[in-house]
Amino acid sequence: MRPELKNRFAETLAHRSPGTFHFREIYGPDWEDLSIGDRVKLGNVFLRMVRNATFPDVRDTGQKNAGGRIYVKTG
Repeated sequence: MRPELKNRFAETLAHRSPGTFHFREIYGPDWEDLSIGDRVKLGNVFLRMVRNATFPDVRDTGQKNAGGRIYVKTG
């Protein structure tokens, strides 16, 4: 993943209140402009980053709803 995207996600998460979210909320308003293939690829990259503790206060809930995986910010 490009470092500027990782930094953008980290900044967005830093300003987000604790609670559940979908990755598309972190990606931003351009999410719908991406092709389905790019959405899947970016979603997988974000999931691996979460599982590797790139964002220590975010975890994967293991659930999906409304077409996407649900994450939770704990702190």
